[in-house]
Amino acid sequence: MSEKLTHFDERGQAVMVDVTAKAHTLRTAVAKGRIRMRRETLRTVMDGGAGKGDVLGVARVAGIMAAKKTGELIPLCHPLPLGRCAVDFRILEDSCEIEAICTASLTGQTGVEMEALTGVSVALLTIYDMCKAMDKRMEITGVHLAKKTGGKSGDFVNDPEFEGENHA
Repeated sequence: MSEKLTHFDERGQAVMVDVTAKAHTLRTAVAKGRIRMRRETLRTVMDGGAGKGDVLGVARVAGIMAAKKTGELIPLCHPLPLGRCAVDFRILEDSCEIEAICTASLTGQTGVEMEALTGVSVALLTIYDMCKAMDKRMEITGVHLAKKTGGKSGDFVNDPEFEGENHA
């Protein structure tokens, strides 16, 4: 890798990246992750029978709220005015998993990868929190940037689901 780390200056000190000269462009990022649980726990979540309420509804709101606060949580992230943030879920019954997908978008000078990753992570942590009384062995796995579009570095695809999409 020949790219230099952007959050360090020439003296090796941590800095916020200067984006003031960058053009405002449409930028989108999608992050994914999964939580694996016992079959009974998954069934309870699907049936809406968890004692703390609508697990996926609460996790959706938590993920969106977290994405909006990323600049407060990660020290060198820019505070960004997200134009869109959505958290969706897929129930994977065969593997007893719930996949969370967070999509964040804005028109701005820096990307939204960290917002999407933060959103998906907190959504999964919320599921864990709401279900831990039933299943302390749940496991969060595979949190990753699935794709991003826009910005100087261009489009990036890291998930077979998005291969071959037109990003123009």
